[in-house]
Amino acid sequence: MNENSRLHTHSNIRNTFFSEIGIGISGNSFLLLFHIIKFFRGHRPRLTDLPIGLLSLIHLLMLLVAAVIATDIFISWRGWNDIICKFLVYLYRSLRGLSLCTTSMLSVLQAIILSPRSYCLAKFKRKSSHNISCAIIFLSVLYMSISSHLFISITATLNLTMNNFLYVSQSCSLLPLSYLMQSMYSTLLVLREVFLIGLMVLSTSYMVALLCMHRKQAQNLQGTSLSLKASAEQRATQTILMLMTFFVLMSIFDSIVSSSRAMFLDDSTCYSIYIFVMHIYATVSPFVFMSTEKHLVNFFRSMCEWIINM
Repeated sequence: MNENSRLHTHSNIRNTFFSEIGIGISGNSFLLLFHIIKFFRGHRPRLTDLPIGLLSLIHLLMLLVAAVIATDIFISWRGWNDIICKFLVYLYRSLRGLSLCTTSMLSVLQAIILSPRSYCLAKFKRKSSHNISCAIIFLSVLYMSISSHLFISITATLNLTMNNFLYVSQSCSLLPLSYLMQSMYSTLLVLREVFLIGLMVLSTSYMVALLCMHRKQAQNLQGTSLSLKASAEQRATQTILMLMTFFVLMSIFDSIVSSSRAMFLDDSTCYSIYIFVMHIYATVSPFVFMSTEKHLVNFFRSMCEWIINM
């Protein structure tokens, strides 16, 4: 029996993972509800509101699917059939791909917003929301096509008679692909990762350079108006920069572990660390976004004061 199939006996790992999932679901639900209320109350939307709201919805669905799969990892029960395994794993991988595409496009959009009028990127500001939406849809469809091999390689563990499969959950396993198929899939996956993460790195570097220019201008001028404006831009952009940096690190970690899963086949500790770490971004990101919303910050502050004064 694969050592990973005994993860349901590790209560500490199980409780930690479900706590992470619960916090992430709560945070993304609150952030999504906040953007829905803003929309129906007629507030003028910012250019970043749509991708942030979409990202919170994607992370909410991804964590819900992860919670369902986790029940099959940490809780011993009857198990799933072949169709359920294929559907859940493919849906989960597709949502993770959507998260990567949306995060990458959000960094590009923030770079466009921050660009001064004299810069060439500023020309895309008017139609940036439409262009970003089209780019997200195109990249998502492309990624879902790349991941379609999961309908073949994912199968119910009960149907297997061999031992050279990769563990996904107690009910589901990943069959080894042929050398040609594995090479083709790995190449497409690497190209996708390099392209999207490369976009994030370029847009992040561009924003850092612009922030440095704003800071120098603010220091050279005696007036306070530009300094305040630069400070506001800096706070808004630092949020995106922090998330982009964190996401790039998580993506690199995920790529390293995914490409060397065979090494961790019989190591339940490494596998549990892997499934915990790859959900940190989806759990942390809504709280970082909410920290930049003044209305939410003031609401939480008043709630804390009300609780303290009770």
